[in-house]
Amino acid sequence: MPQNDKDTNSFIFEGNGNIGADYYPASGEYSSSDSVTIDRHMKEMASAGIGVIAVTWLGENDYSFRSVPTILDLANQYDLKICFQIEPCVRKNPLATKQAIEFIIENFGNHPAFYREEVTKRPLFFVYDSYMIPADEWSEVFGKNDKPNSFRNSEFDSDIIGLWCWKEDSSFFLNSGFDGFYTYFASRGFTYGANPDNWLKLQHFADEHHLKFIPSVGPGYSDNRIRPWNIANTKNRDDGSYYDNFFQSAIDAHVKWIGITSYNEWHEGTQIEPAKPMSFRAYHYLDYGNLPIDYYLKRTLYWLEKFN
Repeated sequence: MPQNDKDTNSFIFEGNGNIGADYYPASGEYSSSDSVTIDRHMKEMASAGIGVIAVTWLGENDYSFRSVPTILDLANQYDLKICFQIEPCVRKNPLATKQAIEFIIENFGNHPAFYREEVTKRPLFFVYDSYMIPADEWSEVFGKNDKPNSFRNSEFDSDIIGLWCWKEDSSFFLNSGFDGFYTYFASRGFTYGANPDNWLKLQHFADEHHLKFIPSVGPGYSDNRIRPWNIANTKNRDDGSYYDNFFQSAIDAHVKWIGITSYNEWHEGTQIEPAKPMSFRAYHYLDYGNLPIDYYLKRTLYWLEKFN
């Protein structure tokens, strides 16, 4: 990924041992649209105590759209639920975000694996990089008002979760109409929201204003193969202690929800999916060291049982 518009570096990861990630999957290279692979993923996530899977939504014209029915069907077999994270290419403006949410609900909202909160029966959507659009524009759609584009009190009304990045974002979430916020990033301190030292304050803010707060825990961060210029944000896994510290911070902050970044975001090195030692020519992929290849799945179960 180029650092900026003037960056002319380019490199093709052709596969067959050479992938755009710092770790290598224990299962080898795979397609996320393969039903056998999806079944394995669901089985692993269920074994880790995970209840809801947030699937990237890139729109109905993206190739990933074809996989959604299979993901829902196989999730249902393992008693898992599916929600969606709306990506920037889809949420170009608040109205486009609303239309994407309506499309998802219309097409998948009746599936038994489609996530709805048990009490309110409301769907939930994450909106990545929501701060890129001003709060007053979001309020036109998500505000508790009777404006023409608002979908509040409609059949599509949902819990919309925005991304909290900076300390000053409190004003954004008081004025945008979002129902809550999450922190996403697994690189500790990359943003104000991604610093667990701030989570107790954020939980108090959420409670005071009747918002959902979903902090994101992660096992580490390493994206050096695709962003060699981003090494300052690399976070070592420290034999699992980095993950443990994140989870303990969430529990200490008395949060009601915990998100995990990520199950298989391999290119950013945040995956809890099993990884194995692997070399390609002179390059040696990172691995989990002396820990078992499925350590992070089992450790996730350990922490979620403590959380519950």
